Amino acid sequence: MFEAVLFDLDGVITDTAEYHYRAWRALAEEIGIDGVDREFNEQLKGVARDDSLKKILALGNKTVSADEFQKLMAQKNDNYVTMIESVSPADVYPGILQLLKDLRAASIKIALASASKNGPALLDKMQLTDYFDAIADPAKVAASKPAPDIFIAAADGVSVSADKCIGLEDSIAGITAIKDSGALPVGVGRAEDLGTDIALVPDTSKLTLDYLKETWAARRG
Repeated sequence: MFEAVLFDLDGVITDTAEYHYRAWRALAEEIGIDGVDREFNEQLKGVARDDSLKKILALGNKTVSADEFQKLMAQKNDNYVTMIESVSPADVYPGILQLLKDLRAASIKIALASASKNGPALLDKMQLTDYFDAIADPAKVAASKPAPDIFIAAADGVSVSADKCIGLEDSIAGITAIKDSGALPVGVGRAEDLGTDIALVPDTSKLTLDYLKETWAARRG
């Protein structure tokens, strides 16, 4: 039986991924880079801010100084933070609150494994902080998704071996990170985007404790 569930935030708990996309697109347009559309945005999902900016600059074959790079990251984040000011408990995805309650009742640890440095603030806005036993700090890991570091840190935060954890993700970078951490991945989305070799649900309303138990039994015994 698994002992902890490691949650991504954007696209799993709420739809802040849309705000990230809009903020990156606005920044790209401002610095004269075209092509940050929804298809390109799939490469940015679950990826840390600095790595996302590197991908956008590469798309435009553009180089900037270290100081300008930091300013651009700050500018994107300022836009994003403004956009998420209105986030509330009403923005929690279907099924997630009940899943958190059921995990808590079953004494299964809960940790956040998000690349977003705004994760703690968003949990507060959605009134979910008290459900989480640990929040991994993306600023303290060596590498962002698709590296496994953030999921390993989340598992360490609840003192559970990663191979005794389930990781929930909606991005291919995150799924890769979960696999490499040793945890069992469960994807939210389509097989075309996330792969055919993992357990998948079409949306978060299907993420129930019973489903996670069945998936663990089928794949880990």
